Amino acid sequence: MSGFYAVILAGGSGERFWPLSTPEKPKQFLRVFGGESLIRQSVSRLGGLVGSDDVYVVTGKSLVAATVKELPEIPAANIVGEPCRRDTGAAVALGVSFAGKNSDPVVGFFPSDHMVSKPAKFRAAVKRAVQIARKKNAIVTIGIKPTYPATGFGYVDAVKGRFVEKPDLKTAKKYLKGGYLWNAGMFFARASVFRKAFASHAPALTSLASPRSGKVSLAAIYKNLERISFDYAVMEGISRAFADGTGDIALGVVPGDFGWDDVGGFASFDTYFPHDSRGNVREGPCTVVESDGNICVARSARISLLGVKNLVVVTTPDAVLVADKSRISEMKKLIKR
Repeated sequence: MSGFYAVILAGGSGERFWPLSTPEKPKQFLRVFGGESLIRQSVSRLGGLVGSDDVYVVTGKSLVAATVKELPEIPAANIVGEPCRRDTGAAVALGVSFAGKNSDPVVGFFPSDHMVSKPAKFRAAVKRAVQIARKKNAIVTIGIKPTYPATGFGYVDAVKGRFVEKPDLKTAKKYLKGGYLWNAGMFFARASVFRKAFASHAPALTSLASPRSGKVSLAAIYKNLERISFDYAVMEGISRAFADGTGDIALGVVPGDFGWDDVGGFASFDTYFPHDSRGNVREGPCTVVESDGNICVARSARISLLGVKNLVVVTTPDAVLVADKSRISEMKKLIKR
């Protein structure tokens, strides 16, 4: 599609899949689900939509070399390193700066660490989102039909054009009944619309979203930026302003049904790996006796389980993880120690 640029957001920290992933080799580089790394899959499924010269990657400064190696077909100049992490608000602004430096193209943002099992349907949804973004003064997102009341995802109301970030459980159940869709973290708009949205709702990011002159230090800009997601910084503001009748940027929603999964942690192994007769997932040298519902990933030392249930056990050359499966979403508590 001419006049369309894709930006892959790849600023992961490696927390949710520790010790398989680390800050030096975060989630997007894992070759666990589907054989290829998640970032490689993110780029590959854009095939037919955009050429490699029109793909950009926003990642951490320390990950630029690894990203260049993983994605050799993308020009090295298109792989942009942030000097420090400031969440997706800054990452999207920086992506607009680079991908939208010429004329006023549609820029689409894509996570680097999600799974899509139906790429043809994914591409159809992206085409539709780009078409809407090209014609309308709107930021378009792709919404996924929820399968459970998730509290870790943002939601969109496709009918009213309303965007809401991560709710509590009670509210999530209400959204599920109301037909809300999950926000898949993909955003599409003309570069000028993104810049206008930043100016209205996150003015501190406006200069970052402007075309780079080469004279301004990114480190100097990032030093004073607030750490905030694009969802909170911009999308909720657009939603509120449009609902109040004061906004001039709409929220567009394209429903998508393409087998989307954000593979948020080790619980995803239950989805993508076969189970033995007692519900255990085993990868690598694992011996499991009279044990049920465990996830065993042996990348170094053999794992041997006897009479235990619902554990996640992972070994690597540098670390061992043993956790209750029901608490695996709390990995940050462990990483902070």
